[in-house]
Amino acid sequence: MESVKAQTETESLWDNIRKDVAVQVEREPILASFLHATILNHTTLESALSFHLANKLDSPVAPALLIREVIDEALESDAGIAAAVRADLAAVEQRDSACHSLYEPFLFFKGFHALQAYRVAHWLWQQNRRSLSLFLQHRISVVFAVDIHPAAQLGQGILLDHATGIVIGETAVVEDNVSIMQSVTLGGTGKESGDRHPKVGRGVLIGAGTKILGNIDIGRCSQIASGSVVLKSVPEKSLVAGVPARVIGNASCDQPSLSMNQCALSQVDQLR
Repeated sequence: MESVKAQTETESLWDNIRKDVAVQVEREPILASFLHATILNHTTLESALSFHLANKLDSPVAPALLIREVIDEALESDAGIAAAVRADLAAVEQRDSACHSLYEPFLFFKGFHALQAYRVAHWLWQQNRRSLSLFLQHRISVVFAVDIHPAAQLGQGILLDHATGIVIGETAVVEDNVSIMQSVTLGGTGKESGDRHPKVGRGVLIGAGTKILGNIDIGRCSQIASGSVVLKSVPEKSLVAGVPARVIGNASCDQPSLSMNQCALSQVDQLR
């Protein structure tokens, strides 16, 4: 019964995207060819996604046709990718005030594109096809200005808002329902090898320009104020700010990543 319900919801989501795009064809005829090629000519979200991503990642070394074959292979081999795609779409629709319809992030939001391309690169990494996964990482960085190592582990329902300048290192872990603003780094602290990157719990909101460095834990449902430099582990449901960052209170709500309330900035005055 659950699988039938999930399939119905999946079909409904794709049908809604197609209906909204059909309206846009009437409103903006100059985009008709683009909208047909990317959305209306496809019967499934997976087909449209592989077509759209492949054309964005196209290069003389690996043309779009070959990249699309790889994306299709990943989607067909791992049903979890398709589920994550839908959860990520829902995250953008629910949390990004600039999103008014699901077709918008699908077609135009590079944070969503970079995240889905990473999911394919991660699948390749798991299949020990590491040269191709690193090639995709490079293309994602060049095209979207987002650098996520294919070995990093990212959950579902992730929002990369604006996305420009996001860096996520090799051994980083990001659990479900995390929201990350632009220019965020989940990095190491030097030349050490092994497990060296942050572990971010579910429900965390990471403000713009934040640097989280080292093999440290960011507790679930915490909130990191913009511009912070976090060098130590953070307890669950904490509000953290400063350079270096320290706990200045409790998170503004139960799940900061969902509310996207960045009022933490107003509390940074407490540090002065």
